Amino acid sequence: MIFDRLKRFSVVLEGAEGDAAVAFSPGQAVSGRVVLELAAAARLGALRLRAMGAARVHWTESRSAGSSTAYTQSYSDQVEFLSHRDTLLAPPDNGEATVLQAGRHEFPFTFQLPETLATSFEGKHGSVRYWVKAKLHRPWSTVKKVKKEFTVIEPIDINTPVLLAPQAGAKEKLARAWYCNRGQVSVTAKIDRKGYTPGEVIPIFAEIDNCTNRVVVPKAAIIQTQTFIARGTKKQKKSVVTSIVGDSIAAGKREVWHGRALKIPPVGPSILQCRIIQVEYSLKVCVDIPGTSKLLLELPLVIGTIPLHPFGSRTSSVSSQYSVNLDWLSTIPEQLEAPPEYSAVVSSPEAEQSLAPPCRSELGGILEGPFFAYIQEFRFRPPPLYSEIDPNPPSDNIRPRCMTC
Repeated sequence: MIFDRLKRFSVVLEGAEGDAAVAFSPGQAVSGRVVLELAAAARLGALRLRAMGAARVHWTESRSAGSSTAYTQSYSDQVEFLSHRDTLLAPPDNGEATVLQAGRHEFPFTFQLPETLATSFEGKHGSVRYWVKAKLHRPWSTVKKVKKEFTVIEPIDINTPVLLAPQAGAKEKLARAWYCNRGQVSVTAKIDRKGYTPGEVIPIFAEIDNCTNRVVVPKAAIIQTQTFIARGTKKQKKSVVTSIVGDSIAAGKREVWHGRALKIPPVGPSILQCRIIQVEYSLKVCVDIPGTSKLLLELPLVIGTIPLHPFGSRTSSVSSQYSVNLDWLSTIPEQLEAPPEYSAVVSSPEAEQSLAPPCRSELGGILEGPFFAYIQEFRFRPPPLYSEIDPNPPSDNIRPRCMTC
């Protein structure tokens, strides 16, 4: 049997160290090799390779029909992004098996990824996965299979006008208890841009007015919304990525956040271009009001992969660089705590929020070309030295102009 002689059968991707996952970008070439080690000579059939990439969603919902009859409705859909086939070892034309001697045999392969791919993702009701599978066919025996998964990350450059635009909003709520008007709570919030990358700090500028006779507590949180679509039906899952809690605001008082810092933890980027799976983010500023529902203000976010350039757009607020409350950062514990559940921040179901995806034409070519090189040269050119002596004095040969003319 070949299994008695087969010591190793694996797929190795270039750039991967050991069993660590390797990440690729759309349009990039994927190269690797299928490694076959034999303890003794063996007769083999074909060795075939297939690369696949697809997004899949699936969930079930219980339905009732009448008083006693119940059934389960299933929702599924799939979008294929990548399908590549290759034959690494073909059987001879006469139909005989190929004999490989004992030792190590490597079969290289390479294929090109499409220009448009969704980022790898694992969710509750769906996933986006990419893998390479090798199949070893043997005479009069079952097929031996080996599979190697890899990661694809779709680049999202936040250095675009759409993602560098400031986001702001305002909301107010009338607090009522037992049909009694207890006053009004209002919140106004602003962030300097829409696009961020993991590890960045979002400075939140907010003003909360508590015109009630109760003590209220402001909070801020980053919410991730996973949307799964199948057969015209949507299934959503919301979770809190990270959150902060502000100081309590007494009745009739006002609280102002001068760039309250909220750090983005390591999270996956937004997925906006897939037909059946979307991953969106938002910043929610909420105020807990005793005796009534929370006041919620939502600002859209896009989590990208290409961070803000240090000499980036002037639309980035200057206050984000100088007004961040750094003293508050010292209160962050060294050991990160698990974020609260979504229900702890938001008590009622939210309406679906669709984030406008950035135009692909704006994602590329922003920082390329000779014009950008000229701007860089001008930017780093030192200013002229100051001197009280005129470096270009007037010549004596020049006739003075008649002031009466």
